[in-house]
Amino acid sequence: MSAPSAPLRLPANQPAQFYRGGSAIAALRGASSSCADFGPEDWVASTTTLFGRDTDGLSRLPDGRWLRDAVEADPVGWLGREHVDAYGSSTALLVKLLDAGQRLPVHFHPDDAFARRHFDSHFGKTEAWIVVGTQGTAPTVYAGFRDALDTRTIRDWVVDQDAPTMLGALNALPVEVGDTVHIPAGLPHAIGEGVFVVELQQPTDFSLTLEWRDFLGDEKKGHLGLGFDTALRALDTSAWDEERLTSVIRRTATDDAPAVDLLAPAARPFFRADRLRPTAPLALDPSFAVLVVLAGRGCLRTANGEAQQLSTGDTWVVPHAAGELELDGDVTVIRCRPPAPRR
Repeated sequence: MSAPSAPLRLPANQPAQFYRGGSAIAALRGASSSCADFGPEDWVASTTTLFGRDTDGLSRLPDGRWLRDAVEADPVGWLGREHVDAYGSSTALLVKLLDAGQRLPVHFHPDDAFARRHFDSHFGKTEAWIVVGTQGTAPTVYAGFRDALDTRTIRDWVVDQDAPTMLGALNALPVEVGDTVHIPAGLPHAIGEGVFVVELQQPTDFSLTLEWRDFLGDEKKGHLGLGFDTALRALDTSAWDEERLTSVIRRTATDDAPAVDLLAPAARPFFRADRLRPTAPLALDPSFAVLVVLAGRGCLRTANGEAQQLSTGDTWVVPHAAGELELDGDVTVIRCRPPAPRR
């Protein structure tokens, strides 16, 4: 079957996770939060599975097909010729709504080269967070070691499961709605309780978890079967001072332009994200995209005049075959896209 010529609204897709959260996702979608205690992640337009699973994490289209299978059947229609030439039939993107109902463990992700060697994957797991909600008095994320460390010291912390020392070694970064943080592969990090983000990442589920005991309960799940001696080779143990952190953080809350590029320049080889608030009909170029409607109501029109009504909490997948779109209305949308194809 060929790719559709219009965007498709997607239902929630919340595979079971090991940490608490989900009430902010339920509130955004206008759903009951009674079943959200362990639904902290909503994988939107996902062609990626949880690590070691066959289908958990995959998104279904309204016609019942897995999005993964639909893209494989018509990659050019879904992704565009230039994208397919660069990345094959992979969307090169995974988008999540992530609501941290408790602090996440200290962890990190491999880069592309490490993932090729150890997971037989073209992609590692660089990611970025767009803060769209906070709860509590001091919403915080953690990124990068404050001081350079040697691997032996970190290995000792992992053996002892010294969580306070691991967390204390990271930079604690207060955040508010509109902030974005790019997390390069290898960078140790955690998201604090009460932080709600739209997360963009490369399309894998490779998380190497230093602080595994109170979260995963199994050391093997922490190193994904590699052993920590091997896993720690993917860890960035260098120091991240204030100047260096500035290169991965953007503060966008006060930017009221109709289209705002949300992510730091270093994220562009991996994915793109814009916040759209049209003051007049806003043209969107043809692209595979994931849309998250944060607030309001609007209309998305295709070139042939077909109109889709958007409202708060909607999530949409946009095939490249939909062509140029026009967004209008009193609405705020996060548009997530794969990297621009390499030329």
